[in-house]
Amino acid sequence: MKLRSGVFASSCLLVQALGVALFLRGFFPVPVRSVPRREARTDPPAEPAPPGTGMVSNWTKIPPPLFKKVVIVLIDALRDDFVFGSKGKQFMPYTTQVVEKGTSYSFIAEAKPPTVTMPRIKALMTGSIPGFIDVVVNLNSPALLDDNLIWQAKTAGKRIIFYGDDTWVKLFPKHFVEYDGTTSFFVSDFTEVDDNVTRHLDRVLKREDWDLLILHYLGLDHIGHVSGPNSPLVGPKLREMDNILKKIHISLLSKEEASLPNLLVVCGDHGMSETGSHGGSSEGEVHTPLLFISSAFEKRSAPLVQPEHVQQTDLASTLAIGLGLPISRNSVGNLILPVVGGKTMREQLRFVHLNGFQLSRLLQENTPAYEKDPGYEHFKIAEKSHGNWIKLYLEGNNSEILLNLGKKVLKQYLEALKTLSSSLSKQVAQYDMYSMMVGTVIIMEVLLLLLLSVPKALTKRAEFEVPLSPPLFSLLFYLMCLMLCAVHVIVCTSAESLCYFCSMSWLTAVGVMMLISALTCGILSATAKIFENSRLPPKNPTVSSSSWSEVDVLILAGTIGHVLSLGASSFIEEEHQTWYFLINTLCLVLCQELCRNNFLLKECDLQHSTNVKQNFDSIRETSECKNIDIPAESNSKLGKATSSSDLIKGSDKWISLATPWIILICCRLLRSLNQTGVQWAHRPDFGHWLTSSEHKSELSFLAAVSLLMIFFLVQRKCSLVSKIAMALGLLGVYSYRAAIGNVIFPWQHGGKDISKGITEARFVYVFVLGIIFTGTKDLLKSQVISADSNTKSRGLWEVYSGLVLLATLLFRPHNLPVLVSCLLIQTMMTKYIWIPLKFDAAQITIMHYWFGQAFFYFQGNSNGIATVDISAGFVGLDSYVEIPAIFLTAFATYAGPFLWAIHLLCYLSSEVSRNSAAVGHGCFCYALMRSIPVAIYVVLVTGLRYHLFIWSVFSPKLLYEGVHVFITAAVCLFFTAMDQNHT
Repeated sequence: MKLRSGVFASSCLLVQALGVALFLRGFFPVPVRSVPRREARTDPPAEPAPPGTGMVSNWTKIPPPLFKKVVIVLIDALRDDFVFGSKGKQFMPYTTQVVEKGTSYSFIAEAKPPTVTMPRIKALMTGSIPGFIDVVVNLNSPALLDDNLIWQAKTAGKRIIFYGDDTWVKLFPKHFVEYDGTTSFFVSDFTEVDDNVTRHLDRVLKREDWDLLILHYLGLDHIGHVSGPNSPLVGPKLREMDNILKKIHISLLSKEEASLPNLLVVCGDHGMSETGSHGGSSEGEVHTPLLFISSAFEKRSAPLVQPEHVQQTDLASTLAIGLGLPISRNSVGNLILPVVGGKTMREQLRFVHLNGFQLSRLLQENTPAYEKDPGYEHFKIAEKSHGNWIKLYLEGNNSEILLNLGKKVLKQYLEALKTLSSSLSKQVAQYDMYSMMVGTVIIMEVLLLLLLSVPKALTKRAEFEVPLSPPLFSLLFYLMCLMLCAVHVIVCTSAESLCYFCSMSWLTAVGVMMLISALTCGILSATAKIFENSRLPPKNPTVSSSSWSEVDVLILAGTIGHVLSLGASSFIEEEHQTWYFLINTLCLVLCQELCRNNFLLKECDLQHSTNVKQNFDSIRETSECKNIDIPAESNSKLGKATSSSDLIKGSDKWISLATPWIILICCRLLRSLNQTGVQWAHRPDFGHWLTSSEHKSELSFLAAVSLLMIFFLVQRKCSLVSKIAMALGLLGVYSYRAAIGNVIFPWQHGGKDISKGITEARFVYVFVLGIIFTGTKDLLKSQVISADSNTKSRGLWEVYSGLVLLATLLFRPHNLPVLVSCLLIQTMMTKYIWIPLKFDAAQITIMHYWFGQAFFYFQGNSNGIATVDISAGFVGLDSYVEIPAIFLTAFATYAGPFLWAIHLLCYLSSEVSRNSAAVGHGCFCYALMRSIPVAIYVVLVTGLRYHLFIWSVFSPKLLYEGVHVFITAAVCLFFTAMDQNHT
């Protein structure tokens, strides 16, 4: 069966995407849990029995609650310096006064990555560390079935009221006696999303029919996503939050009774990076304030020093003790002792004993050799000392010895709690190794098949015979299927932990086994053919293999070097530096090629090349393994030299020589626009300067100039209708940015109210869809009605221009120069490098891939989740709509690689002088370039799964690689649909 290179590459990439999905499901499993929630309520452990006969302690119940009413105010994206820093003193005066001089305890709570809302709510209410995959399901939160504080409170008969982020309503359905949820994903809303919470406040604070009130404010987080932490909108929002906290605190103090005090808890779910986003592990993202305010605490006498650091998971244990509830079974948090420091020594020891017993039981259920764990040993020692203390206490000893012994026992308990929590935090999740291994096998087999197919896939016909019958009907295929099915049965029947692949239906599992067997047989068949061909004498012994150029050496060395760099966490954090270095080096090599092409050719070389060219033309007819694609008028490097003098004349020659240096200058300027990575991300860059409120006029001017340049660069190959639509669309983009306050009109004097810009954005969407529709109509006409290359080329360029317009709308205004540079470099390389130097399709494809990767980082992206601009997913939407939001966010994030890939298709399809197999070659090379790093990376991640930085560095990169594979598969399918090389 004959198969085109593009079809083969697309099929391989789709299979590899299946393997990546299976690997991700195994690598990011559901975290290990204790017992189902319905079994979680058991009798509390008794107080340690004192040694000796006749001595019995009768304290076997959970101590009574310490607070009557508890109000939790969670301010989304509240960084610690917003309260404890200069902004707190300036914009939150009441809170600062309470912290420094009032009856309160202040802490800095450390959140674990991923620092996104839904996993952080889980951590706050369960005390457990959620799995990293929760960052993916954050957009669609399922009900939380684990033991948690909200469920324990509801079971104990406490009445809970909630207002704010509707993620709570999804996590805890039917737990609140009253609630009003607001969507957390519409990030353009700064005011209504908080007003919807505050409007209930006065009415609820006057009532007495509730025990726990939870308020989740989202406005600060939305401001951060759109404008960053240094936005002028942050100050007023903090002042608004300060007034709300003042109102709640005064109301709680006025309604206190003599029996029990009330408690106000102020916290954040996560912080905010210097760019205003979150999800990663930078200090600004993981450090949040945690305030306990109550009249039960002693008034602070000394000024506040640096707040003590605690874990975010400690809140669940502390609130459980404060409300008189059992500690959640899955909690790994420690009791924050100062909150209960006003109680008697016996009560304090009882509290830490309950916490230690819960942690030790969780350790027993997750660790076979739990008795050898240092934390468990420390707990047993403390428990024994606790029993001795109770003996003295029951004997009526009230001396200083009893107090000192109690402090010693308390210290032992706290050390045991810390060690137990640390041990459990390292065992939060178990990897589904079977699913990971199956996914890895599929990914590696696809890569091997692509590599073995290179000689045939890159021939001038771009097609080859796929031996379907031998693999599918050979004895080896059936034996492998039987063997793999037997392994599957053994693994699934003997595995102690739940395996995702084993939970699939048997029909699906057998299908996967057949796929693996077919891939294995295909690899063996391809290998056998290579060995068979190597033994045959060459068809034309006079032809020597073509020598490698500097560009070829650089491409090979760069690909290998990048793949090897993925094994180091520092290289992953700063991967942008790798791509910047590679494209800079590529520009220098291209400069050398251009100089050689223009200045080092002699007349004798040109005359000699004519004779060699005649020889080469005859060779071309017989050689089927020539894996290059060169225009018809010149089919060798010598022939290339012959025609280059005709192509580059006069001023064009000097522009051609200057092109690599112009590209280098553009890339250097773009590096200064957005600082990314980890090491230097905190440093100010040109983007920060532009987005500050003092430089809005400069940003407006730059945005206007960029939009004009985008129009002139992209409209050249479009129809008149598309040109008009593009001009109106770009005008709509500027109007949208002016409507939401990013830029200003010349006649605007700052008095215009900031809106959501929904009408303006939808105005642009109309033109985007219109341009893409026009291009699609031309493509269908060229594919179905008549095979007209001009119509097809025009259709592709129009689709490309429509995508450019969409990217222009989604990009932040300060990032528009990135898009301008992308279009400028593409235009200059097309006219002055690729055409004069006559590079083949494989070389051009790899250059497109490299520049696409570099522009991914030029946008300000990194391998951390915090740099994902989720505000792009809500441009033109007045509410959260899942599918459009996910598509727009993914497109805005991967706009660089995506636009370079589509430009590659447009370029290869529009060059009529090229071999008709060029598109197939481009598709195959693009699939191969994506397949190599992802295949190597899954192997590296498997080996490094217990690395210290696995969750903060390697896991986010794995998610990026997985999404990139799916996007590349979609691009390759588009390549295949546009490839008309059927014969």
